[in-house]
Amino acid sequence: MNNRSIQWRVLASRHPSAFLLAAQIFSLVLYTVLKSNSSARAILGTFGVLTLALVIWVLKRNPTIWWVTRILAVPSFALSLSSVLVDSPLILMWASGLEAVMYFCTAGSLIAYMMEDAFVTVDELFAAGATFTLLAWGFAYTFLVCETLTPGSFGSADQPLPRTFFELLYASFNNLSSTGNGDIFALSAHARVLVMLEQFTGVAYIAVVVSRLIGLTIIRHRDRDISNQRK
Repeated sequence: MNNRSIQWRVLASRHPSAFLLAAQIFSLVLYTVLKSNSSARAILGTFGVLTLALVIWVLKRNPTIWWVTRILAVPSFALSLSSVLVDSPLILMWASGLEAVMYFCTAGSLIAYMMEDAFVTVDELFAAGATFTLLAWGFAYTFLVCETLTPGSFGSADQPLPRTFFELLYASFNNLSSTGNGDIFALSAHARVLVMLEQFTGVAYIAVVVSRLIGLTIIRHRDRDISNQRK
C-alpha cells in the first residue's frame, strides 16, 4: 500500500462527514450536467445507491442507528435499483420512502455526534454541512412520495404538473433554508404539512445545532487567547 493510499484512508477515517458532504454536492453537479441526457435517470439512480452505501459507512460511529440502517439498506438498495430499471410509480414510492428514512436516520446520527461533547472538531464542521444536505434530501424524497401518491401536490404558477425529483429537491432546499422563493409551492394538504414540518426543522437546526457550534468555536478561541495572554 503506497503512501497516498494510506493518507486517503487516514483522511477518510478522520473526516467521514467530509466525504458524505462532497458526494451530496457532486450529485447536484450531476443533476445539472445530465438533466437533458436520456440515460440521466439510470446514472443518477446508480450514484444515489452509492451515496446510500456512503451513508451506512458514516453511521458506523453510532452502532444503534447503524444496525437499524443496515436492516433498511437491503430493501432500499433493491428498490432503488428497481426504480432505475423499471418505470413503476409504486416501486418509486417505496424506494423514496425508505431512502427518506435512511437520510433522516443519518441526519439524526450526525446531530447527536455534534451535540455529544463541548469541543468542535473539523469533522463536526463538515458534519454540519452534510446534515443540512441530508435533511434536504430526506424531505425531497418525502415530497416525491407525496407527489407519487397525489400527482400535482406540488406545482407552480405556470406549470401545475407532477414535479421531477430535482425540482422537489430545489423546493426542499428553499424550505429548509427559509429562502422561500415561491416558484414551486405545495398545493395539497399533505404537501403543505410536509413543507411546514421542513420549515420548522430548518429553523430548529440553525437555532440549536449551528448556533451551538458557533458558540463553542467562539469560546474555544476566547479561552485560547486568555491562555496565551497568561503565558
